[in-house]
Formats: sequence, C-alpha cells, structure tokens
Amino acid sequence: MKWERRRVAVVTGSNKGIGFAIVRDLCKKFSGDVILTSRDLTRGQEAVKKLKEEGLNALFHQLDIDDLQSIRTLRDFLKERYGGVDVLVNNAGMAFKEADTTPFHIQAEVTMKTNFFSTRNVSTELLPLMKPQGRVVNVSSVMSVRSLQKCSPELQQKFRSDTITEEELVGLMEKFVEDTKKGVHEKEGWPNTAYGVSKIGVTVLSRIHARQLNEKRKGDNILLNACCPGWVRTDMAGPKATKSPEEGAETPVYLALLPPNVTEPHGQFVSEKKVEKW
Repeated sequence: MKWERRRVAVVTGSNKGIGFAIVRDLCKKFSGDVILTSRDLTRGQEAVKKLKEEGLNALFHQLDIDDLQSIRTLRDFLKERYGGVDVLVNNAGMAFKEADTTPFHIQAEVTMKTNFFSTRNVSTELLPLMKPQGRVVNVSSVMSVRSLQKCSPELQQKFRSDTITEEELVGLMEKFVEDTKKGVHEKEGWPNTAYGVSKIGVTVLSRIHARQLNEKRKGDNILLNACCPGWVRTDMAGPKATKSPEEGAETPVYLALLPPNVTEPHGQFVSEKKVEKW
C-alpha cells in the first residue's frame, strides 16, 4: 500500500477574529490537518487549546508574515511534512484605528508592508507548493472595491487591466507609499485610505496569480480567489460591525472548500459567496 501524505490547510493570522473562525470551521469540514498560525507563540498555542476544549484539533505553527525567514520556515515544514499545501488562506492583515494619530505616510507604509507586501511574500513562497486541486483564498475587503472607485480613471484602468503584471502592481503600491510621503497622493489620483489601497493590491494580486496559475499549471485545477468576509466584529473592525466572526468566515471557507470538479470561481473577487464585478 502506497503511503498517502495527509492533506493540509493553512490559515495565516488565525489566533483570533476571522482567522480563528476560519480555522474552527475548517476543523469541522476539511478532511486533513488544519494549521493555525500566529506571530505570537503563546497566543497561538492558547487558540489551539481553546479549539481542543471544543473537541476540535488544529495544529499550531508560528508565522510572522512580516518576517521572510518565518515564512520560509513554515514553507520548509509544509514541504517536508505534507509534500505541499492543499488549502492556503491568506488572512493575516492589519488596519490603523480611525482615531489613530500616527502620520498618514507612516500608516501607509506600515499597512502596505503587512497587507500587501507580506501577503505577496507568503504567496511567493507557498504557491509553488500548492497541490493539484489546491485552493487559495486571499482575504481582501469590500474596501478594495470602494477605494478603487475613488481612484483616478487612469489608476482604475491600470488596476482593472487583465494584463497588469506583478511588477507593475508592486510599482503602483510603492508609488502610493512614496506619494503619501511627499504629501501628493490625492493629487496623484489616490484615495485617502491606506487600508483600502493595500486591499486593492491584494485583490489585483489575486487576479494576477490566478492568471499565472492558468499559464503555468493549467491542468492542476488550482483555484485562487480574493474575497470580502464582510464587516465583522473583530479587534480590527470594532464592536459595532454587523457580522460575527463565524459569519465572516463563511465566504473564505466556501472558497477554501470548492469541490475538486469545479473550475470556477477563479481569479475573482467574491463576497457573500457571489462573484462581484471588479
């Protein structure tokens, strides 16, 4: 009998909030190991313990998406233990509170680093490990759509282009940060939201990576999408939000568990389990 490697699902930034709810749901529905990740060892282990008390078994692996070495350590572990990845949910992200007095250009730099550049680093390291029929979910936000609508027509055209390259997208994200430093971002056609622009980056990156998968791994039926979990009561969105973390997890989990025989959605922005126009 040939020894089969176990299937594995990985959720970044999952010791609390939406990420934690996604892990909980995957523990119930995914046939294989579910890996909960967190920057902080203690918090991650406490989250796993909490699930165990509910009779659910998640495994813990440390991951700080802002640290390339941390990403590569996880990559090597997944490669060795599982021979690849079946489900990847890029959930880790951050946002400054509205009342935060940190200068806007610093908010822009910090938000962009985590939400866009670090998410991109995780994808760069882990996408090559995706197994056939793999599922990749990038947690974006409806703010990406709203912020896109507030961009200049020229920027909108670039972000909606079906031929934009990863290099071009990186250049635009870097330009936004530079423009905020010079205090000219609004004059240059950007909206006044660092979080929104970082999530435009995540959505467009998802479209680009889906296209690359079509070119390089056509027969493997790996589906990759961006999604909006909705306005969810978390530390990030605050107590007034309309959805519970469990409700916020519904669309990401739906995309993570798309059945093996389907070919879409792929390269889309999905909200409430429906494809939204980008």
